[in-house]
Amino acid sequence: MDAPAADMELEHSKIETEEKAPAYPCGLCDTEVVHKIAQMLLEGLAAVCVDSTTGSIFRTPASVAVDMRKELIEYVTQRSETFVADTIILEDRVEEEVSDHPYDIVSAFVEDLTTLKRNLWGRVSGWIFSERREDWIDDMVQEMELSKFWLIDQRESLAQTLLKNVDLNNAFHCDMKFDIAEELENHVPQCRFRSVICDNEGCNAKFIADHMEKHDTTCPFKIIPCEQNCSSDGIMRQEMDRHCLTVCPMKLVNCPFYPVGCQSSVPKCTMDQHISENLHDHLLHILRSTRRGVSSDKLEFLAEQLEKSPFRNQFAAARDPRSLISVVKDVEAKLEPLEMEVVKVSHEGEAHSPSSSSASAQELHDHNTDVI
Repeated sequence: MDAPAADMELEHSKIETEEKAPAYPCGLCDTEVVHKIAQMLLEGLAAVCVDSTTGSIFRTPASVAVDMRKELIEYVTQRSETFVADTIILEDRVEEEVSDHPYDIVSAFVEDLTTLKRNLWGRVSGWIFSERREDWIDDMVQEMELSKFWLIDQRESLAQTLLKNVDLNNAFHCDMKFDIAEELENHVPQCRFRSVICDNEGCNAKFIADHMEKHDTTCPFKIIPCEQNCSSDGIMRQEMDRHCLTVCPMKLVNCPFYPVGCQSSVPKCTMDQHISENLHDHLLHILRSTRRGVSSDKLEFLAEQLEKSPFRNQFAAARDPRSLISVVKDVEAKLEPLEMEVVKVSHEGEAHSPSSSSASAQELHDHNTDVI
């Protein structure tokens, strides 16, 4: 007896659906996370080997490494395959927030196995908190790396499988699938999980395309504008601090007259302009340091007269306190009568009217000219 037509159509539709199921998965993963998990697996194996043989006189960590590696692979693989189901079952029971990052999840698997394999001596002592335990684990890791006991390629292959099993939100791997190989080939060059290498000269960093922008903001080899806005064509990011602290023309430096009172900090390239524009203030600082006890009004008047003298260019050419003091002494020696008259006028300032003071200043200037 033939099957009903409706049943035959349903069966035919079912077969077509199965045939059309995508057969070409992308499967690309976050290579940085995969590498991090792979390294953690080696460290976890070392911890299992050390903790399971601590205090034993018959076994050493190296003697159990082969068996423990096999057990570790089987354990974390089985835990990752049931992770989704376990998460759903325990979802309502666990009150505290648990990380959904694949590294943290797989790390918890390894830690659980380490706890299970810890021998009695380790359980009843403070061994798990000792620095000696950490040193032994580090030594075991180095020994396995040097002997190539568990190659990085093998660990990364396992890590990739574990990541796909526990990455519920597909945040660290591509879950796209395609019906034909050509579609997959067209997708891979555009996939955000494809591996790329930094194109900044000197940088060989490898990461997924999705992290390109993040890497670019921190890449030590990227050429960027000077942070102090100097006119350079660009500075390598890792050289920026040295540039800004040493050779950058926009580096802020204290004025050479800082020791005598000028508190200005200006860009190195504008220092000459600063010194030229602040000659009067620098003269006052010099006079204050060489004429202690003289009033500010007297020093102000003397500074003005020195600036008005025919020797102004010599004052302007002085770039530091020592040279300016030298010029001041040299000019004062030539203008000694003027200086004495300035002091006299300063003492008698209250007795003179503004007009007579101006006249006295003019007489002093004329006297200065006669002396020259």
